[in-house]
Formats: sequence, C-alpha cells, structure tokens
Amino acid sequence: MKLGFATVAVAILASGANAHYWFDKLIINGRETSAYQYVRQSTRPTLYNPIKWIDTRDNSTPDMDDMRCNQGAFNSAGRTQTAEVAAGTRVGFRLAAGGTMFHPGPGLAYMSRAPGTASTYRGDGDWFKIYETGVCRQGADFSRDAWCTYEKPTMEFNIPKDTPNGEYLLRVEHIGVHRSHVNQPEFYVSCAQIKVVNGGSGRPGPTIKFPGGYSRNHPAFENYSVYNGYRSFPMPGPAVWSGGGGGGSTPAPPSGGCAALYEQCGGSGFNGPKCCSSGSCKVSNEWYSQCFIGRSFMYKGFEFDSRHSLVTAHT
Repeated sequence: MKLGFATVAVAILASGANAHYWFDKLIINGRETSAYQYVRQSTRPTLYNPIKWIDTRDNSTPDMDDMRCNQGAFNSAGRTQTAEVAAGTRVGFRLAAGGTMFHPGPGLAYMSRAPGTASTYRGDGDWFKIYETGVCRQGADFSRDAWCTYEKPTMEFNIPKDTPNGEYLLRVEHIGVHRSHVNQPEFYVSCAQIKVVNGGSGRPGPTIKFPGGYSRNHPAFENYSVYNGYRSFPMPGPAVWSGGGGGGSTPAPPSGGCAALYEQCGGSGFNGPKCCSSGSCKVSNEWYSQCFIGRSFMYKGFEFDSRHSLVTAHT
C-alpha cells in the first residue's frame, strides 16, 4: 500500500513528533499558496526535525549552510517558483501537515537580496531582519502560551515598503528555547523565493550572514530557562529593519568620505571608507565592520543594543 506525502506527514505528527514542525507554504495577503510552490523543500530525511548544536538531528547544525534555508534546500531552488510581491505586502508562512509552533520561543523573518535570480542564489550574502516577535503575555505560562507564536500554525509580517526592487530569499525562523537551559535551542527555518516590485530606495541593515550570525554562547541560547517564570528575552540577530527610518526615506549620504549609519566601514579586503559619518565603526567579524549608534552592552564577547539585539561579535 502506497501512502501519499500528506498522509505520511500526518501519521508522523500524530505518532509523537508533534512537537516538531516545518514550514512549506508561503502566504501572500492572506492567501495560502501551494506547498513548495514558492518555498524551497529540504532534503533532510526527517522534515520536521530542527537544526541544533547539541544532540543534532540529520547532521544539521547552526554552523552549517543548512542554517540559511534548511538542509539541502538549494537543491530544489531551480524547480521552486518565485513569487512577485509588492513592497508593503503582508506575507507569511504556514506549517505543514496541520502543525503548530508547539515550543516556546521567538519568531523571526529575514531577507537576503540575490545578486541575480532567487532561484540561483545560495543565500551566502547579507541577511537583514524584517520581523521579530517574542513574549506577548508576561503573566501566562512562560514555558507555553506567554510566547506570541505558541501553538500558532502561521507566522505573518510585512515586507517593508522601502525595500528595493529585486529578487530575494525570504527566510522564516522559529526558535524553540525550551531546552536553552541546557544549551540546546532548536531552529526551524525555511526560505521562499520572492521578487519585490513597487519598492523603495531604502538601505536595509544591519546585516548578518548565515551561518555565522548566531553564536551558541548568545544569552538566548546558553543557560536561558523558561521554567522559572518570566524573564527578559535577549532577541538574537540584528535589529529589525522597518524601512529607512520608518518614513520611507533613505539614510543620508556619507559626509566627508565616511560611511553612512549601518553601512560597512571595515573588514578584511574592504576598500571603502573606514570612518562613520554618524555613530562609530563596530567590528562584527574579521571580514565585516558596520557603523552603529546608540547605547550598548557587552555579554561574553557579544555587543547588544538596548533592545537586546546583536550589534557586533568581538573575537
């Protein structure tokens, strides 16, 4: 007897793997598209398993290329369609096989512009964050429904109106932090291929790369417990870019030959300006430094802004 994919998936979820999940559908203005029509399909043998540093599943860790769009996802890029989406559109992702985000933890969304077409892009460029959501109800069960994404089947957000036209990878991520107290966060990621039209002239940033954007020593991933009541959550990744200061304008051009706010100001092989017209030049890694302004604090070699978003990693 031959069982279809959906039947097998439902059986898997019902048989004890229901705490794990994966995204397979893109949502555009509330309309769900077909499974894997615009979302790259992973090749991992157990689609529902997360990416982890410890007790790894299917040999996928956050320090591998799998962290971009999931294991083997580039293999399906050529047969995945690219959705045309106007800047400002509400988009999102739905979990497969009736799944929900059963673990406590944040939801995030990133974009990375392809140098050519999305279908030929591996995602090895810069990623900027366009959305994050953490705790919605501080008084609720912090190991369950205190989190905005808990038991939700979808994650939705807007493409910033100031996003420049072009083809992008749109990356959704849910992080299960139920085992961060033993240094075992779980990452559930997928990517859709989109083409932004009617966009603006914003300069998205700050940016990170995958892999490399997250460290296992980040305070959200190391010794963070959801089992002793509410505690502030240090959101991983850069600050959210909402579109050139929120008003559709672009940052001021560099003055005196210096880099503008959030632009690159250093790094191995970088030949551009190494001073900042606003803020100061912060080292992210050997290859990348960025102009940043605002109050920050250090934690185990990582610098965070007042929103607990990663600014730089000092090595």
